Amino acid sequence: MARVFVARRIPEEGLAPLRVAATVDLWDDDLPPSRAELLAHAGGVDGLLSLLTDRVDDELLDAAGAQLKVVANLAVGFDNIDVPACTRRGIPVGNTPGVLTETTADLAFILMMAAARRLKEAIDYVREDRWQTWGPLLLLGVDVHGATLGIVGFGRIGREMARRAAGFSMRVLYHDVQRATPEDEAALGATFVPLETLLAESDFVTLHVNLTAETRHLVDGRALGRMKPTAVLVNTSRGPVVDQQALFEALRDGTIFAAGLDVTDPEPMPADDPLLSLPNCIVVPHIASATHVTRGKMARIAAENILAGLRGERLRACVNPEVYERVG
Repeated sequence: MARVFVARRIPEEGLAPLRVAATVDLWDDDLPPSRAELLAHAGGVDGLLSLLTDRVDDELLDAAGAQLKVVANLAVGFDNIDVPACTRRGIPVGNTPGVLTETTADLAFILMMAAARRLKEAIDYVREDRWQTWGPLLLLGVDVHGATLGIVGFGRIGREMARRAAGFSMRVLYHDVQRATPEDEAALGATFVPLETLLAESDFVTLHVNLTAETRHLVDGRALGRMKPTAVLVNTSRGPVVDQQALFEALRDGTIFAAGLDVTDPEPMPADDPLLSLPNCIVVPHIASATHVTRGKMARIAAENILAGLRGERLRACVNPEVYERVG
């Protein structure tokens, strides 16, 4: 029977079918395996179900051995995987797109609204027994309805943000390396603009790009300086898309109004990170897809990718389809 290493506890929707078809070695801990433990457990497996915390590179592939048939990431992103290295070895790499789109957009919109209306500060205000009376200047925020939303990255999640914005009568600007069709722009009420224009005109800037060499520190000090002092930045993509030191300075100095982050650099964020000292920065621990239904769907797709790879079939969601041309 094939052997599969699952690098963390995942929902039963994914574990159950794997246990039927393979011998499963499950890393049964809340914390990820160390590098040494990951290398050891990967030895001799036919399938590897990885998470974003697991670096899959030549070293790990060598440790696994030539019999490794498939790597499946329990995420849409796959910047933890050296995809070219897998392709060179004829190993398909799977991810879990599509099923977390709406859930992630929900959280991005929540962060946007919470930062705009200073919910973190308001909650702390009550808990710290500072609430003495109602005041006309108490915890004033910025309006969401009728504001301008700038979406950086107009893929599935970015487009869901545009749909949510329509319910708040927001003007929607977007920037992407690939422009949407006129029909899609009209349907979503979105206008394509250069990134510089988006930053300057948006009341809210929300990031939905993959992490690449080009997008690392896409939002740096210069970009933040282009934004309005009343603007809110939201990041649910990848932490390194934002220069966190520059963001700290921008929030501290009032260059922008507030920020909401689901992703950070590094992850997890240390408790003494300067951003956590700021009242106008909301940070949550990478929970954009964290609902029972969505994580169950992700686990099921990851398992389907593993099982397809073990059978020598095309993966349901493959990030390197050229691997089939290579071996075919």
